[in-house]
Amino acid sequence: MRYLFEEYAFDTARRELYRGTDAVAVSPQVFDLLDYLIRHRDRVVTKDNLIGAIWQGRVVSDAALTTRLNAVRSAIGDSGEAQRLIRTLPRKGFRFVGEVREEREVAGADDAPERAPAIPDRPSIAVLPFANMSGDPEQEYFADGMVDEITTALSRFKGLFVIARNSSFTFKGKAVDIKDVGRRLGVRYVLEGEVRKAAGRVRITGRLINAATGTHIWADRFERDMTDIFALQDEFTLAVVSAIRPKLVQAEIALASRRRPEDLTAYDLFLRALQQVGPSTREGLAQGLRLIHRALELYPRFAAAAALAGACHAENVVRNYTTEPQFEREEAVRLMRLALSLDDGDPDTLASAALISALLVGDCETEIEMSDRAVKLNPNSYRAWHCRGWVLKIAGQPEEAIRSLERAMRMSPLDPETFAALTGMGFALLELRRFDEAIIAAKKAQRLNPCYPGPYRCLASAFAHLGRDAEAREAAARMLELDPAFTISAWSARSQISKTADLMIEGFRKAGLSE
Repeated sequence: MRYLFEEYAFDTARRELYRGTDAVAVSPQVFDLLDYLIRHRDRVVTKDNLIGAIWQGRVVSDAALTTRLNAVRSAIGDSGEAQRLIRTLPRKGFRFVGEVREEREVAGADDAPERAPAIPDRPSIAVLPFANMSGDPEQEYFADGMVDEITTALSRFKGLFVIARNSSFTFKGKAVDIKDVGRRLGVRYVLEGEVRKAAGRVRITGRLINAATGTHIWADRFERDMTDIFALQDEFTLAVVSAIRPKLVQAEIALASRRRPEDLTAYDLFLRALQQVGPSTREGLAQGLRLIHRALELYPRFAAAAALAGACHAENVVRNYTTEPQFEREEAVRLMRLALSLDDGDPDTLASAALISALLVGDCETEIEMSDRAVKLNPNSYRAWHCRGWVLKIAGQPEEAIRSLERAMRMSPLDPETFAALTGMGFALLELRRFDEAIIAAKKAQRLNPCYPGPYRCLASAFAHLGRDAEAREAAARMLELDPAFTISAWSARSQISKTADLMIEGFRKAGLSE
């Protein structure tokens, strides 16, 4: 069934909304609300009707319901003030009052107009066939193989909607308009590129483009010796995916930040929260938690949001940002378990849950198993390798921890979380008595985030072990500015980190920090 009103077409079979020929992106919950209101337009529907139909009777606040209805209105060019199409009747309910025509589509009709698919409510990308610039038709297999590898690697990120190879390859060998490609495939981003092979060298050029505007988000060139063809494809795939994945997230955060508060979806709120919690400041974590809880109100089954909320509560405990450590600890573990119950097959959710558990529970065998499963599910995930590094450090395996953290940083050298990975590496190096290297890692972390206390702890301990007492006291003093209530016993009680940090604690004592 298609419902036509004003310039809009609402297709219930394809779950698509169009304004003229342009697809309107709507979240699944917004779609279901609009569907319910249109199908029951002959009567006033109550708040309880909507909650029963859309939220299956779960508790939903008035504010959350209002936010969702405003999102429905915005999608169809209406507003709470105008109420041109959806009217609120005080103390009664809501009614769709627009004039609607119904159109039933005949299956297999040859004259049905081609319509663009709706753009998903999450990052969506198509990888076009890379042009073979070698002048050698036999190199087509290498160019096509690169696209296959990149498409497969991107599809492992469950937060991405990736167009399958068969659809992307319909554009092979054609001069294309990127905006048209984005419209026809229903994606927000397009990756295109060229492969050139000559004199035993291969060069790949890639460009990530916003399909709606045609603007470049990222572009880079990679060149290597043509040795083992399959190893080379793996290397290029890792380089390209590691480069464009953060750019996609940054572009989505920028898009969410431009939207009006009343138009935000659960995913928009999640993106805004990611931006807030990244630096691990007290204020950022508090604001991030407020945004995530709003996201969970809108979409209670949002596993990634539950995992992020759990990680924020765990950070509050570890950083000593809370006056209620027991409550924060319990919330972190509760949300970790909720995230796993919703989606234990998402590598980033698994990785976050493993780290929360490692910090606050201390079941090493389970935590390592979850971390290993996360990197197996997506070997291209920076977060999976980063969390695995910390899990292994806490479990008392510093050598393996360093290898995981190095791999994470090699994959995403400009990642916003690099300061935390370097801190974990510093802790692991210190436990291996590689004090000079620990200092190098900690200084890099401190430069990236001067407000993060972890690097100063590492520096105070490492300097003290080397007998560089003045530098140890200076690092300890800087750490106390950031964490005034620090004592060795309180730090040891916060998390499981201290259980395998004997040398660090010994260094704290040498640096003159209080017991």
